[in-house]
Amino acid sequence: MTAHLLQRAVLPDGVADDVLVVVEDGRFAEVVPGADRPRRALEVPGLTIPGLANAHSHAFHRALRGRTHAASTGGEGSFWTWREQMYGVAARLTPETYLVLARATYREMAAAGITAVGEFHYLHHRPDGTPYDDEDGGPNAMGLALVEAARQAGVRLTLLDTCYLAGGFGEPVSGPQVRYDDGSAAAWRRRVDALEAAVGDRDDVVVGAAVHSVRAVPAAEMGEVAAWAAEHHRPLHLHLSEQPAENDACLAATGLTPTGLAAREGLLGERTSVVHATHLTDDDVATLGAARAHACFCPTTERDLADGVGPSVPLREAGARLTLGSDSHAVIDLLEEARAVELDERLVSGRRGHWSAADLLAAATADGHASLGFGDAGRIEVGARADLVTLDDASVRTAGTGADLGTAVFAAAAEDVLRTVVDGRVVFRRADRSALGRELAAAISAVISDVSEDPR
Repeated sequence: MTAHLLQRAVLPDGVADDVLVVVEDGRFAEVVPGADRPRRALEVPGLTIPGLANAHSHAFHRALRGRTHAASTGGEGSFWTWREQMYGVAARLTPETYLVLARATYREMAAAGITAVGEFHYLHHRPDGTPYDDEDGGPNAMGLALVEAARQAGVRLTLLDTCYLAGGFGEPVSGPQVRYDDGSAAAWRRRVDALEAAVGDRDDVVVGAAVHSVRAVPAAEMGEVAAWAAEHHRPLHLHLSEQPAENDACLAATGLTPTGLAAREGLLGERTSVVHATHLTDDDVATLGAARAHACFCPTTERDLADGVGPSVPLREAGARLTLGSDSHAVIDLLEEARAVELDERLVSGRRGHWSAADLLAAATADGHASLGFGDAGRIEVGARADLVTLDDASVRTAGTGADLGTAVFAAAAEDVLRTVVDGRVVFRRADRSALGRELAAAISAVISDVSEDPR
């Protein structure tokens, strides 16, 4: 049992001072606002919020940060040219180098106050498409490397094992994509069942499912993935309408929008998260809202790739639930992702005040955790997982802002995180930050040996 006296904390019913939290077996046993300092309680100065949930991650994309705007490309290009650079990094990874890179990336997340991450994982096989054999960790060697990376970093993981069977509508996989392909959804299911058995009954790992996109899984195969998720009561995620080109191709091939196709094939429901959801029709919005799906926005990636600004307000009004992700890790800062939803909407609409600080913090905490299968996290209340993120309320960004919800969402940044606690364990302290930079540099250089090289 441990006790923490939080100087100021965000509780479900608002901000409170002098909050005593008692942790037993990784959960809050007591939460007492206005408490006197008990003997042997650790005093925690600053503003403490619930743990943040990164609902969409591709850990290996961290190696691309700052490297896709090089002079050799003229600083131009599109999502599709960026994708070719991403493929270059994906082709170089082994289970050993992926463990090192993902561990450093997840530690960066912990330093940003992220206590659980949804890893959208499709690097399943060797670069030539053949499965890893038992000597090299077996067919799930890459996925198990991610599980171990999260364990070493101290964050919870939802491993969204991704079905990826096609290079586009009616097109076979090619090039780097061959390592993503299981051959069929039935083969994907067999491998995921083996992954589930290898992970075992762990409280800090959820094995979930993902359809990479409607262009990467033939319609006839989607139902197998949806059925596995439903049978196991697990999250089901998919990229959806990130690019107009995807919408156009889907309409040409099927006569439906990606949302319409996903609905027809049984992919949508309350455990579903649609990632990006940027280019939607009014009917798409209504369909996603009626399904009570989560809509995972990743604003720092969506603006980095010039994807556009998704319809967050219409989705909310239709009944969908907002979550947040760092996706390509152009930035790892869930507070920035949260405020960007509101700020981007201001640019599009010319008006302010679409999303409150409380709504955005809920997206980054309780709703995000729920979308990952950790519905008992993201709140500082008795019985919940003991996740705590303490922000410096006197930094150059936060000084004088009131140390309240507005401070957390509209002023603070990842650099203001002083301490992160996951399931009652301290996994990050401010003094760890300089060593983390060295770890990231070493992990990335192992994947990209020449740091001046444009990885394509």
